[in-house]
Amino acid sequence: MSFVIRNLQQVIPIRRVPLRKNMEIVRSVLGVQKFDLGIICVDNRSIQHINRIYRKKNVPTDVLSFPFHENLKAGEFPQPAFPDNNLGDIFLGVEYIFQHCKENEDYYNILTVTATHGLCHLLGFTHGSEVEWQKMYQQEKQVLEELSRRTGAMFQPLSRDLF
Repeated sequence: MSFVIRNLQQVIPIRRVPLRKNMEIVRSVLGVQKFDLGIICVDNRSIQHINRIYRKKNVPTDVLSFPFHENLKAGEFPQPAFPDNNLGDIFLGVEYIFQHCKENEDYYNILTVTATHGLCHLLGFTHGSEVEWQKMYQQEKQVLEELSRRTGAMFQPLSRDLF
């Protein structure tokens, strides 16, 4: 199905091809290739605005996920009553991500890890409690280990240090 990456900012140069290639693998590992997915790259001002509106937090952030299907249990695939296989949209705060990349980290790998984290949120995973975090961490770890195996790069879960 449709997989769209849109770059709506001009602060940080984005090469969409590496992100697309990695996220196609992630979608395959998760078994969600048949679902539509949007990834939107935005700057700090835009992600802060979205974060303020939807989460009541007036700060920029790395990723915000907006699931099309609500109330999914962790790892559950949407079962639409009508033929709409939309997972939702992931907003990547690429300026924020770039600013928080460590010297030894590959920016495009961090974009992939952050988008994978957002995709897990679209599939019902959360990290509001330690139990929820453990489920999400395990899912991210499994997916990113397989991505690492297929690409030769090293990917670590975004949620590794939450609890």
